[in-house]
Amino acid sequence: MYSEALERLRAICSALPQTSERLSHGVPTFFINEKRAFVMLTNDHHGDGRLALWCAASPDAQQALSAEAADWFFMPPYVGCRGWLGIRLDRGLDWTEVEEFVTEAYCAVAPAGLVALLDRVEQETGKLS
Repeated sequence: MYSEALERLRAICSALPQTSERLSHGVPTFFINEKRAFVMLTNDHHGDGRLALWCAASPDAQQALSAEAADWFFMPPYVGCRGWLGIRLDRGLDWTEVEEFVTEAYCAVAPAGLVALLDRVEQETGKLS
C-alpha cells in the first residue's frame, strides 16, 4: 500500500510546476523550488499506525476537516501547529480528493506566479498538465 501511495503521490506532485522530492525527516517530502515543503508521506510515524499525507492547509480547513471527519483527517505532530492537515490514506479516501488536497497545499505554499501558472494550465486544459 505504501509504495502504491508514493507512486500516486509522485504522479500528482510532478504535474505541479517546479516541484521536487527528497527525504526530509526520514520521509518523502515534496518541495516547491526545492525550498518550501508542501506535502509529506508518512507511514506509521512513531508507531501511529497511519499511512498518511501531511500537507499545508489553512488553519480553518484543518480545524473543520479534523472535526467533521476525524476518521480521515487529523492534526499532524510538529507541523499541525502551522496549519498543516493530516490525511489518512489507509481509510479508502478517493485519490481524486487526495489530488485536490495536494493541489490546495501547493497553492498555499507556492509563490503567486506559480499559482497563476497553475491556474492558466488548468483553465486551458481542464486539468493539471
